[in-house]
Amino acid sequence: MNIASISINRPVLASVLSIIVVLFGVIGFIFLGVREFPSVDPPIITVTTNYVGANPDVIESQITEPLEESINGISGIRTVTSTSSDGRSSIVVEFDLSVDLDNAANDVRDKVSAAIRNLPPDADPPVVVKSDANAETIFSLTVQSDKKTLLELTDLGNNVFKERLQTIKGVSEIRIWGEKKFSMKFNLDPERMAGLGLTALDVKNALLNQNVELPSGRIEGNTVELTIRTFGRLTTEEEFNNLIVAKKGTQIVRLKDVGRANLAPENERTLLRGNHGIPMIGIAINPQPGANYIEIVDEIYKKVEQIKKELPKDVHLGVALDSTQNIRKSISEVEETILIAFGLVVVIIFLFLRDWRTTLIPIIAIPISLIGTFFIMYISNFSINLLTLLGIVLATGLVVDDAIVVMENIYARVERGEDPKEAAHKGSKEILFAIISTTITLTTVFLPIIFLDGLTGRLFREFGVVVAGSVIISAFISLTLTPMMSARLLKKKEKHSRFYKMTEVWLDKLMSGYRNSLTKFMKRPWIAFILMAFCIVLIIWNGLSLKSELAPMEDKGRFQIRSNAPEGTSFERMDFHQQQIIDLIDTLPEKTSIIAVTSPSFNSGAVNAGFVRVNLLPVKDRKRSQEEIVNLLNKRLGEFNFARSFIVQEQTIGGGRQSGLPVQYVLQAPNFETMKETLPKFLEQAIADPVFKIVDVDLKFNKPELQVDIDRDKAESVGVNVNDIASTLQLYFSGQRYGYFIMNGKQYQVIGQAMKEKRDDPSDLSAIQVRSESGELIPLDNLVTVRNESSPPQLFRYNRYVSATVQADVNAGFTVGDGIDAMDKIAEQVLPESFSHSLAGTSKEFAESGSSIIFAGLLALVLVFLVLAAQFESYRDPWIILFTVPLALAGALFSLWLTDQTLNIFSKIGIIVLIGLVTKNGILIVEFANQRREDGLSIKEAIIDACAQRFRPILMTTLATILGALPIALALGDAATSRISMGISIVGGLAFSLILTLFVIPGLYIYLTSKKSKLKP
Repeated sequence: MNIASISINRPVLASVLSIIVVLFGVIGFIFLGVREFPSVDPPIITVTTNYVGANPDVIESQITEPLEESINGISGIRTVTSTSSDGRSSIVVEFDLSVDLDNAANDVRDKVSAAIRNLPPDADPPVVVKSDANAETIFSLTVQSDKKTLLELTDLGNNVFKERLQTIKGVSEIRIWGEKKFSMKFNLDPERMAGLGLTALDVKNALLNQNVELPSGRIEGNTVELTIRTFGRLTTEEEFNNLIVAKKGTQIVRLKDVGRANLAPENERTLLRGNHGIPMIGIAINPQPGANYIEIVDEIYKKVEQIKKELPKDVHLGVALDSTQNIRKSISEVEETILIAFGLVVVIIFLFLRDWRTTLIPIIAIPISLIGTFFIMYISNFSINLLTLLGIVLATGLVVDDAIVVMENIYARVERGEDPKEAAHKGSKEILFAIISTTITLTTVFLPIIFLDGLTGRLFREFGVVVAGSVIISAFISLTLTPMMSARLLKKKEKHSRFYKMTEVWLDKLMSGYRNSLTKFMKRPWIAFILMAFCIVLIIWNGLSLKSELAPMEDKGRFQIRSNAPEGTSFERMDFHQQQIIDLIDTLPEKTSIIAVTSPSFNSGAVNAGFVRVNLLPVKDRKRSQEEIVNLLNKRLGEFNFARSFIVQEQTIGGGRQSGLPVQYVLQAPNFETMKETLPKFLEQAIADPVFKIVDVDLKFNKPELQVDIDRDKAESVGVNVNDIASTLQLYFSGQRYGYFIMNGKQYQVIGQAMKEKRDDPSDLSAIQVRSESGELIPLDNLVTVRNESSPPQLFRYNRYVSATVQADVNAGFTVGDGIDAMDKIAEQVLPESFSHSLAGTSKEFAESGSSIIFAGLLALVLVFLVLAAQFESYRDPWIILFTVPLALAGALFSLWLTDQTLNIFSKIGIIVLIGLVTKNGILIVEFANQRREDGLSIKEAIIDACAQRFRPILMTTLATILGALPIALALGDAATSRISMGISIVGGLAFSLILTLFVIPGLYIYLTSKKSKLKP
């Protein structure tokens, strides 16, 4: 007795099994997290080290190189990327997706700790963070005030917002954009100091000696103990200005005699502006890789509401960025799509069955199977995201297939006069093998996907497991609940409704028309091979014609304008350019908010850089698309030719830390000299290539630099050592930290440098004096020579090689695939043999996805063949079934070409799914044909009879699947553009293969099936 018969005889057991599936599904749904896409973020650890005043060359040789050498020995590393810029080293270590983030962080910390002894003693300790220094911000809060200064707002941001929000689960880092942190600035006058016989080193030593607070011990009496506390710290501007620097005879020289101390921002060379250019600060939240964005942002809103109650009335908060708005909208639209698909499937089933009691039997399988899938998602540690929900949309049409086939087979027997219970036993037994075969086959298609690595593997895995899981549950329901309900609800009707009679005539004509045309076709079955050849030609032609990309660009209603001015540009001039960009954006009627940062303190912190982040109205509330607005702005940006500005649109999938222009090509050289010689040639050809509209590179060579050469012999002759010369220059010109002070219970830096007007011209170096061993002051220009040179503002390394990343955006009509091909051609022509090249960002993910999907598709075909061979105990019959795949593939590619779509990760997912979908129809036909041959029919009679009997269920199930995927293809919703290609490939492939399968499979069966008799013994 099989499981169907047990369920028919024990209806309570069958219903309890279904209730358990639903119960566990509901529990799983409650505990599932919500994201936009599956967690595809690789474990990334960033090591940042600050060394104020050091140039990129010093940073690379003394900090980046020792740290990289130590870190490189950790297992599981995918890439090591480093940037050495003025005063900062940033090393980004990306691990394989299988590596645990916490373990990776611990390994990096251990290696960094071991390398600290090799770093300069006055460099700041390296900071290890579990995220990427260039990670995308998911939420940004603006803070502005009518009364408070940016210094006070920054203090509020650090001590209130940052402290409260960084405890939220999943938050990696909180940055203060436009940060103006308190510091005590010593602005020294080198001329007045020289006149009093002082140097900057004297000021620093005086501060270190007079700004101390050491533990002084305690008084221990017989009955009382007192703690001794010595107040030696300076706290106010007045106290610092009265700092005694030196004593010249009876004269006391204080700091105010040689300069001035005042509270000022630690970093005066960064500024954030909002709408209409109003200065403010921004609280930017970066997530940990794999974190649940919606949970983070929901918790942020709760905490901000609590903070608001404590804020002064003059402080105003605003939301400059909330990336979860798109996530929520997309998920809401997919949920609506599920309901639409469910409605369409119900309608198509009712149109075929024309009876609500009969329709209810297969329909009940849909909610049970879909709800049960949430439990599979839960135990697989998945989330509710666009791809898992798309899997459920597709499954809406799939899960009803098995129930339809079982119910229709039982229904046919009931219509022939059999007792419903007996018909349920016989009909379910007859169809049992076909149901198991189709379920195993469809599940097998997704097996290779589960084991794929990288971005594609992660994206496909969740989608594939959801679809396969829902199909397995539906097969279970169709073999338990469906036969039980059929035995109790199906009745032979003596009198049908008028609607039934009208449509039955049409369906009978359709059935007889198909049978007659198939009988004629079978007189010349060799035509099937011609049709197969035509499909193969169509596949090749369309495959070569279609453009390729990672994913279509989605209108997310936000983009960035990035600007880079010529090297050597001052902060004031760069800020003026940013203000011009803000004025341009303010003219856009679609703009809701902007946030602009001049010289971001994170990333490189370059003074000549800035960005403007623009948020737009929802798609339904504006007349122009994001792409149209971007194209308009690109033309207008050409009017501001002082700086190079370009627009970066957020990629639909991927990009991550390298999120910039879509094409990113990393050149790797054995040394800096060969890179400097080759890179300009590569750039020249890339700019001239018609594929690209924007080409940029991160490595520049033209930052103006004053190089100071020390005459060692002369310095030695007058008793001045090289360290004193270097230290004096550092203390006057680098903004060096002299010490610390305490204010309001927090520790801040004391920073010293020459007055602005004493360090704004190269000739100011001549006013600097250095003390010799005899105590005499020697003018610096007697000991050094100064020359003007140019050098790179930043140095880059990729996997320990000197690197430069060329990034580009493609012209209309071209895709990322075209861009990579163009870069490859240029590389072949220009790069020496000693060079190598890699891809980064979206380009890297695109290239990896292509090879992964080809592997998955081929392995799926092999596994399906082997499974079918085992099920049919034949190596011939599986070939007949697999010939349905080219039919569907031809239809899918032709549909994509016809609708001007691309080959992307969504359309490829659709094509992989098609392999499983179309083989189901082939299995039903071949299995029934084999059964008819066992009953004594000839090969031709058997296949014609099998096709005629299976015509209605095949038509019904295929149309149900097509209608289930139709809402995806129609792009119902603002954020559904990227998913169109998936729906089109599935709908087009199924529709095309449905027509051909009903004729080609019978034709091939005649030639390929075993000629041995299949009569029952």
